Amino acid sequence: MRKGPTRTRTIEADPKYQSIVVAKLINYAMRHGKKLASSKQVYLALDKIKSETKQEPLTVLEQALDSIKPKVEVRPRRIGGAVYQVPTPVRGNRQLSLAIRWLVTAARAKENKQFHTFSDKLVSEITSALKGEGSAISKRMDVEKMAEANKAFAHLRW
Repeated sequence: MRKGPTRTRTIEADPKYQSIVVAKLINYAMRHGKKLASSKQVYLALDKIKSETKQEPLTVLEQALDSIKPKVEVRPRRIGGAVYQVPTPVRGNRQLSLAIRWLVTAARAKENKQFHTFSDKLVSEITSALKGEGSAISKRMDVEKMAEANKAFAHLRW
């Protein structure tokens, strides 16, 4: 059991774009504590997005994340010995963290034959999310489809 409310950590904005979303993306993409390598790849991906789309990379990233964010998800709820998957709306902080997590996971899962670096994979996943396709979008669709299927248990939510 927890003692008291949890404190949310404040994340400093990244130095190049002064954006908390980019800082979170760098932190999620980081592996083995190598933040410099992660930030290089993310900044390279944002530069490639700027050259490809001729738009501001922050707005493109925000639009892609907005299309990935889930509105509802299922949470397990134990009632009378049975566990029900109860659909619940997703809070804003969790929406952003799920969207970034799914984006990075989908980018990592791409094959290496077509894409050489993580930045290429990230650019590909962001542009496909803008079009409404890609692995991260399909993950959001699966989560929302599961919530729709379990809509009958919505009355068990507190």
